Amino acid sequence: MRSGSRPATDPRLWERLAQWMFLVPAAAYLLLFFGYPIVKNVVMSFQQYTTTTFYTGAAPFVGLQNYAKILSSDLFAKSLLTTLLFTAGSLCGQFVLGLGFALFFQRRFPLGGVLRSLLLLPWLLPLVVSGATWRWMLDPDTGVVNAVLRALHLSSSGVPWLTGTSQALVSVILINIWIGIPFNTAILYGGLQDIPTHLYEAAKLDGVGPVTSFRHVTWPLLRPVVSVVLVLGVVYTIKALDIILVVTGGGPADATETLATQSYELSFQQFEFGRGAALSNVLIVISLAFALVYLRANRRARNVEEAIP
Repeated sequence: MRSGSRPATDPRLWERLAQWMFLVPAAAYLLLFFGYPIVKNVVMSFQQYTTTTFYTGAAPFVGLQNYAKILSSDLFAKSLLTTLLFTAGSLCGQFVLGLGFALFFQRRFPLGGVLRSLLLLPWLLPLVVSGATWRWMLDPDTGVVNAVLRALHLSSSGVPWLTGTSQALVSVILINIWIGIPFNTAILYGGLQDIPTHLYEAAKLDGVGPVTSFRHVTWPLLRPVVSVVLVLGVVYTIKALDIILVVTGGGPADATETLATQSYELSFQQFEFGRGAALSNVLIVISLAFALVYLRANRRARNVEEAIP
């Protein structure tokens, strides 16, 4: 046996083999249940994929025709604007209220843990249940919200929360804010717990007020968590489908029609699977573009702060 040669049963070889045995099932799962649907969706967007394809197996290649149809339609521009308004309004409300609740629960007080647990209920409920409940509450005729407004003499005829073209989008944004507050609160509250308490104590000794302490201590250290919350919030909100379908169905007069609901209607109501896949791919590109731009801007701002002495 030559000097320096390793024995046949090298412990490091078995260690690497064990590592691969743990990685291969996870990789196979990701490829099968995530990779294949994405690839299939991209391929489908370049085909004329309809209900007849399931019987004949024929899906003619049409190139960029599906993308040209959806991008040139009048409904796409309106749905894109509605998607941006819905996403921006939901994110602003969820983040501001979630941060407020996180700062509130950072203080210790009786029943604080119980209240934090109750705050998670909107996030734990199925979206269909939440949407159906809010649809009943906001019903123009029999809803409890209009009943309270009439009892308080604030409105004689009630507010068309779900039937008015100017109120429907605001209603679904408020409902989505209500659903997303617990997620923002939980993540931001966890980020606040990781900030060392001695920094706040040092700020108090220096005579720093709450606003200045939040600006120079809390916010810089909470920024990585804020990045995660906002990026995930965009991904979750821009593809929101359940709430809008249950509450308004995209109406009235397409007032709450987003890119996600339009993609759903193209695929599962009009059975234009190719156009629906193309629109969903556009939605994915928009989400990725926003995430990359925000993360890059956040990293640049962090580098500038670190460079300042």
